[in-house]
Amino acid sequence: AGAGAGAGAAELPLRARLSFAAGHFLNDLCASLWFTYLLLYLHAVLGYGHRLAGALLLAGQVADGLCTPLLGYEADRSAGCGRYGRRKSWHLAGTTCVLVSFPFIFNPCLGCKENTPQWAAFIYYLSFIVIFQFGWAATQISHLSLIPELVTSDHEKVELTAFRYAFTVMANITVYGLAWLLLNFQVDQPDRTEHLGIQDVPIFRNLSLIVVVLGAVFSLIFHLGTKEKPYPPGSLPQPEESTPLLQKEPMSPPRPLLIWKDWLLEPAFYQVAVLYMSTRLIVNLSQTYIAMYLTNSLLLPKKYIATIPLVMYVSGFLSSFLMKPVNKWIGRNLTYFVGILVILAFASWVTLAGQMGAEIYGAAVLLGAGSATILVTSLSMTADLIGTNTHSGAFVYGAMSFTDKMANGLAVMAIQNLHPCPTELCCPACISFYHWVMVLVTGGIAIAAIASLCCIMVWPIRVRYHAVCLQGLSGAGTPYGGTESMEERIRSGTLN
Repeated sequence: AGAGAGAGAAELPLRARLSFAAGHFLNDLCASLWFTYLLLYLHAVLGYGHRLAGALLLAGQVADGLCTPLLGYEADRSAGCGRYGRRKSWHLAGTTCVLVSFPFIFNPCLGCKENTPQWAAFIYYLSFIVIFQFGWAATQISHLSLIPELVTSDHEKVELTAFRYAFTVMANITVYGLAWLLLNFQVDQPDRTEHLGIQDVPIFRNLSLIVVVLGAVFSLIFHLGTKEKPYPPGSLPQPEESTPLLQKEPMSPPRPLLIWKDWLLEPAFYQVAVLYMSTRLIVNLSQTYIAMYLTNSLLLPKKYIATIPLVMYVSGFLSSFLMKPVNKWIGRNLTYFVGILVILAFASWVTLAGQMGAEIYGAAVLLGAGSATILVTSLSMTADLIGTNTHSGAFVYGAMSFTDKMANGLAVMAIQNLHPCPTELCCPACISFYHWVMVLVTGGIAIAAIASLCCIMVWPIRVRYHAVCLQGLSGAGTPYGGTESMEERIRSGTLN
């Protein structure tokens, strides 16, 4: 069976892999703008307070976190629109929501004036943020859920995830490249271009519009080039409350289907969730605060908010193509550990170097390569956890994403509330503040990720629900030989 799965996965052509990877390009473009520039735009450009900017980001993360598992549950139950696949149907709905809402987030509040209270602007932006996060979550979950449906081999999953992440990095490179061009070729008020201000509103507006147009083109490529396996109504029975736990005994032992309730009883589910949450905290928080660190702690010109993230993601792009051979050579766990060591090297560099000039580019290379390594590996571990239980894969990805979004939102709000200059852009105290924020969101969380990885190495990830079900079936009269025939399947669910 394993050989057959590997052969089936190898038949997925390069064109199909590329078109699949293009399906998350819009989300990646928007996420790059959201995490890297939202706080900076709201506070340094529009002049809103630290707490309001943090509250908007928190609200967006909470909306995304709540929508994600619910959408994952519904995406697993639905059969799609007509003959269109269930995953691609949700992807199309999510893409539409993103396209119509995102440009308003990086534009000044329509109808707001200088004396408009900040709570009114908060409500204005909140409405578009909720629509955007709903669409973003629907697109992300449907796209991730396609990975274990398109391929089944472990190494092919890693490769497909690496393709996906390569497009993620390309999206970030595109955003930062465009931002660099817009910042460098700004001609209005040339004497004030070294520092961000209200004069930079057109830059972020144009950047958001370009992002939406590019993302729409790549989403079209995904829908035209990706062929989803059809799921006719009734092919995936959805257990209800009235469904008996023990069915009539069949001729051969059935392979039990895991539904969302069963995943909540799996220890491995929580192991992977903690590791994925730690990974996302490192990647997203470092992306969120790198611009603040560059402008407020290192006191660099504003063009660095484009060039340094650009260097990070070029190194991440190159690293993503090494994931498959490295994973094959040393395995999942050690690949993740190597990535964490690179992150710790970055954190140590930032800690020891109070002020940095050109060497910030070297530190950015470390952060980009380490982030790419741990993110690709954690996503591959999630795909391996799902295994052949693709019918409930969207719920698993949704739950993982829920922990990630909520943790990120709460962490940002906590950091914003600890800011030493609540009433001004930056006071002398914020120079060291953002320095230690960068150290803690990388090195501090990396230590927690290592602890989670150690748990996985001591207690390997295994879906135990099958074993429990088989014991029950054995007690109900299943022949012992039938139980033995399933043991290979149980062992195949253990990850290396």
